[in-house]
Amino acid sequence: MHSSINIIGVVTLYKRETWRFLKVWNQTIIAPMVTTLIFLAILSLALGGHARTIDGLPFEVFIAPGLIMMAVVQNAFANTSSSLMLQKIQGVIVDLLMPPLSGAEITFSMVMGGITRGVLVGLVVAVAMRVFVPFGVHDPLLAIIFVLLSSAMLATLGILAGIVSQTFDHISALTNYIITPLSFLSGTFYSIHQLPKIWQHISHANPFFYMIDGFRYAITGYSDSDTTTGLTVLILTTLVLLVLCQYLLAKGWRLKS
Repeated sequence: MHSSINIIGVVTLYKRETWRFLKVWNQTIIAPMVTTLIFLAILSLALGGHARTIDGLPFEVFIAPGLIMMAVVQNAFANTSSSLMLQKIQGVIVDLLMPPLSGAEITFSMVMGGITRGVLVGLVVAVAMRVFVPFGVHDPLLAIIFVLLSSAMLATLGILAGIVSQTFDHISALTNYIITPLSFLSGTFYSIHQLPKIWQHISHANPFFYMIDGFRYAITGYSDSDTTTGLTVLILTTLVLLVLCQYLLAKGWRLKS
C-alpha cells in the first residue's frame, strides 16, 4: 500500500503515454481526421443529399457529432490498449509493474494519456469537419463533459483489453466484434426513433448510444434521450471499469506471467 500519491511517477507515466502517440502524430492525429472526413463525404453522397433531413436537421449536421465522437473514443481506446499490448509483446511490461506505482496510479496515468489523444483527435476532426458542415455548439460545457467522460470510459476499456489480450489479434477481435458494432449501432447515422420499439429498448442498453446522443445534443440541441440519464450511465460505467482496471493492474493479472 502506498501512503501517498507518487506524483512524479504518475506525471512521468502520463508524459510517456502522451509522447508515445505525439511522436507519430501523422498516424495518430492526422490519419483519423482524414478517415473521418472521407466517411462524412461517402455518407453524405450515398445517404444524405441536400434535401434529406432527420427531425429537422440536415443529414450532414446530424451525423457530424457522431463521427467526431467515434474518432474520439476509438483513439482513446487504441492509445491504452496498444500501449499495454506493445509492452507485453516486447517483454518490457516489468518497467510498468516494478516502479513504486499503485494500480490506481497506473490506471489514472494511462487513462489520462488516452483522454489526451482522444481530445486532440476530436478537436482536429471537429475543426476540419466545420469547414464542410455548418454546425454550431449548443452547449459548450456539456460537449466538453461528454467528450471527457466518453474518452475516459474507452481509455479504461482499452486498458482492460490490453490486460486480457495476449496478441494484437485479440485486440483486433475485441475492436471488430465489440467496439465497432456498439459504435455503429449507437445512433450515429440515424435517430433511434426510426427503429421498432424493441430495437429502441436495446439501443438504450448500449453505453455508446449515450455518448453519441449526449454529444449530439451539446452540438445541435437535438437528442433521442435525456442527457441526465446519459451522464449517469457514462459516469457509473466508467467508475466500474476504473475500479476493475486498478484491481487487475495491482494484482498483475495476465501481466506478470
